[in-house]
Amino acid sequence: MHDLITEIWESVRRNKLRTSLTGFSVAWGIFMIIVLLGAGNGLMNSFNQDSEGFATNTMEIYPDLTTKPYNGYKAGRYMTLTEQDMTLLARQFPDIIDQVTTSVSRNGFAVTYKKKHFNNMSLTGTFPGQADMNHIDVLAGRFINNLDIAEKRKVMVITHMLAKNLLEGGTNYSSLLGKRLKVGDLVFTIIGVRRAFENRNDRELYIPYTTARTIFGMSNDLDVISFTFNGLETEAENEAFEARIKQILNARHSAAPDDDSAYFIWNQFTQNIQMNKGRGFLNTGLWIVGFFTLLGGIVGVSNIMLITVKERTHEFGIRKAIGASPWNITKLIIAESIGITAFFGYIGMVLGMIACYIMDQTIGQESMDMFGQSIRLLINPTVGLNEAIKSTVLLVISGTVAGLFPAVKAARVRPIEALRAD
Repeated sequence: MHDLITEIWESVRRNKLRTSLTGFSVAWGIFMIIVLLGAGNGLMNSFNQDSEGFATNTMEIYPDLTTKPYNGYKAGRYMTLTEQDMTLLARQFPDIIDQVTTSVSRNGFAVTYKKKHFNNMSLTGTFPGQADMNHIDVLAGRFINNLDIAEKRKVMVITHMLAKNLLEGGTNYSSLLGKRLKVGDLVFTIIGVRRAFENRNDRELYIPYTTARTIFGMSNDLDVISFTFNGLETEAENEAFEARIKQILNARHSAAPDDDSAYFIWNQFTQNIQMNKGRGFLNTGLWIVGFFTLLGGIVGVSNIMLITVKERTHEFGIRKAIGASPWNITKLIIAESIGITAFFGYIGMVLGMIACYIMDQTIGQESMDMFGQSIRLLINPTVGLNEAIKSTVLLVISGTVAGLFPAVKAARVRPIEALRAD
């Protein structure tokens, strides 16, 4: 092994410039693979941040516009949802639907606590089931309960970010329980502090749904119906269940039975399936782009190995004349090819990981406003151990392929012809 390494080093040392230029193309190829994969992971993580607060078995139903005339109504009628629809769905599917809830939000509220003022807060009226459905982590106190709903209490669950501001950076959230918080012209009692989703610029203050309906002057109509479910394991089962829900709601609100657009259903389960498929397609596409970039380096390594074989033809002839086997010659060329590819490839890999870190500290900290929330462009744009292992395997395979044809050519050199070569 020592002799093999020494021979590879001597060959590289004799052709420093040629090897360096070829190695640069290999390093650039693997660098691009790492950066593209890191950016792709960061992009997918950004997409996934919107669903991080939801249970994976969650559906939300929204009223929409009809697309077909029916029962004397024209197409284009905006549908409605009511509290009776919540009760109906729970009764119709007791073996599938676990918890049914709803929520309503209004933005732009000013909050006052002693001499502190905060603007652009959101009031969200909801039910107790929202805590489990949205994975709400209560750090102090409690969440909304059924008694709050029944008595229309003016109680509130605030975020830990707001609590920190109220406590001037402190974290003794329990000290805020029972304190009064003025929201607009109304005064609420703080009953709980929950962990905020910081990457969303979370400003939601939870109050009982019945209280919110009174404050906002709402009718019996709902903005959304949310529920968790069980027993639907495949995408086909979920689609069939969604179709049944739409048929029931269409019949109840006089829409055409086959009007699929009267209600929109957002399904976290199928959304996750689609996101995973999208991640797979994105990763495959990035690997393909990166591989073709690396291919230029592989071709370059193969070319310099062919030149090396030509330059050392006389040497190989002497080796074979004194007893060297074709495998010894083949092994030498392939080992040199793998060595060049792996060395420069790992340089590109390290630089790629550094670039991903820089990307995380720069672009990854940027955000944009979407649907009233602040969304980060890239979240943790790095590559994991799996990508590093795949890149390593790709480097070894690339080096082997790059040196294989020159190695076979060198192994087929006849000693007599080689000794005649200049």
